[in-house]
Amino acid sequence: MRIYELGEGTPEVAVVGSIHGDEPCGERAIERFRADNPSVERPVKLVIANEEALEAGVRYLDADLNRSFPGDPNADTHEGRLAHDLARELRGKTVLSLHSTQSYAEPFALVEEVDAVARSVCPYLPIEYLVETGRFAVGRLIDHPHTIEVECGLQRSDEAATNAYWIVRAFLSATGVLPAPIEGDVEPPLSLHRRDGDEVTVFRLLDQIPKGPAEDYRVFVDNFQRVAPGDPVAAADGEAFNAENEFYPVLLSANGYEDVYGYAADRLGTLA
Repeated sequence: MRIYELGEGTPEVAVVGSIHGDEPCGERAIERFRADNPSVERPVKLVIANEEALEAGVRYLDADLNRSFPGDPNADTHEGRLAHDLARELRGKTVLSLHSTQSYAEPFALVEEVDAVARSVCPYLPIEYLVETGRFAVGRLIDHPHTIEVECGLQRSDEAATNAYWIVRAFLSATGVLPAPIEGDVEPPLSLHRRDGDEVTVFRLLDQIPKGPAEDYRVFVDNFQRVAPGDPVAAADGEAFNAENEFYPVLLSANGYEDVYGYAADRLGTLA
């Protein structure tokens, strides 16, 4: 675990990258931000979490770190011990956790529940969607209070790293670490611009969509877009199944997870 602290005093805000070793966008964003030598108005802690898995180019060494919280200092796994150490470093802080995915190219956020922190921060991030995970947060870092997780784009892509950098800056502005952007500042790519009055659509995970053993998987629906009852959803080795009820797909892809396609969600409303 690599830790940097910027500013004077005890940080109450933190950014975590590369919990998964196959998601380098977090490390790249943090190192790019440090290279800016930013002047901060509040202290902040920057953490590159799973250095060993990142160096090996694998998701994890022994166990998924983002299913290992709160961890145990005497755990048999590297990630079990690391989860304990990371949770200790983040105790009492408002946290941004940077990830990437195989299912969706644009940034979106996840929280355990839409609490006061999510309501005050997420409308200022360059995202269109916010997902409330509820019971599916168990073992994940977002089970830690006041934590926002952002999927920054497709795994190992330059776009995800660029998105992550601008998401870090937006989060730190929203939490008072950086001053609010002013006219003339360097601006993010057009795809990450948000206009005053833009709304963030909120979803809540309902259930997992199971995926059985097969050689070939196909997905026929788009993430965050309504699926009507009877619509074809996915197929395994040519055998398709249809939706029984209306839902909105989240983190749905053919090959992202071993035993599920992703999640079915409900649309709750919007944050402005």
